[in-house]
Amino acid sequence: MKKILVPVDFSANAKHALRTAATIAARYHAWLEVLHVNTAIAYAPALPEYPGIGTYDMTDYYDSVADEFRAMKKELLEDPAFENMKIETRVEEGLLFSTVRKVCEEDSVGLIVIGTKGATGAVEFFVGSNTEKVIRTAPCPVLAIPENSGSFNLRTVVLPTTLDEDQFPVFMQLASWQKHWKFEVKLLYLNNPGLFSSNDEIEAAAKSFAGRAGLHDVTTFGSNTTFNEEASIVQFAKTEKADLIAMATHQRKGLSHLLFGSLTEDTANHSPVPVLSVPVR
Repeated sequence: MKKILVPVDFSANAKHALRTAATIAARYHAWLEVLHVNTAIAYAPALPEYPGIGTYDMTDYYDSVADEFRAMKKELLEDPAFENMKIETRVEEGLLFSTVRKVCEEDSVGLIVIGTKGATGAVEFFVGSNTEKVIRTAPCPVLAIPENSGSFNLRTVVLPTTLDEDQFPVFMQLASWQKHWKFEVKLLYLNNPGLFSSNDEIEAAAKSFAGRAGLHDVTTFGSNTTFNEEASIVQFAKTEKADLIAMATHQRKGLSHLLFGSLTEDTANHSPVPVLSVPVR
């Protein structure tokens, strides 16, 4: 991982996500790219029949953004743990999720770290949070950081999985992280009717996945919950005092997303601990 992207709106939650990203970047000796997206432009269409409407002088806005960037960099680089970190800043205009995807592709980003406050009710059902949209469209893993999560220090990671072959990239991702943090993995098998006929088969499959990926210190647990898997995952993470939940995402879009949703997005939207989503295709 050579570059980590951090979208910021200069809120306290975004600054918390930035510090988390810096903690990871220090372990990987990676660059930080801090991105601010002016999303107001995307919702301000020009109306040519009314001269002056839809045209804005954004000078003060961008001056303020530059001041915020300077303050964030100064605060971060004053910490001895980050004093030699390479940080670049970037400002774009447009929708957050599509801009993040574009920047990731242009700059070969290996990880996105983004703060999340979640969305609820009708907003969540029809629109979803910005974090959900980034998870759904990003070309690389996304680490969602809840606003009230503490410092980032991995000791216990929960890995919810159906143990389908397409889940293997999550095992690979965690194995690479395990080279930088010595954490244990609590594998939570999500009931997948018809795939395995016994607990012994589940255990054997889990060991096979972990062995192929080079993932160590893995303990397997079963979950028979199918009604509300998201709540089951979050509760299991709380019980095990997890520091991170890592999950695969198929990045469903359109009608498929509306009908079937995304367990990973829902978990990231409601989890009190960070959630790492790994796109699988």
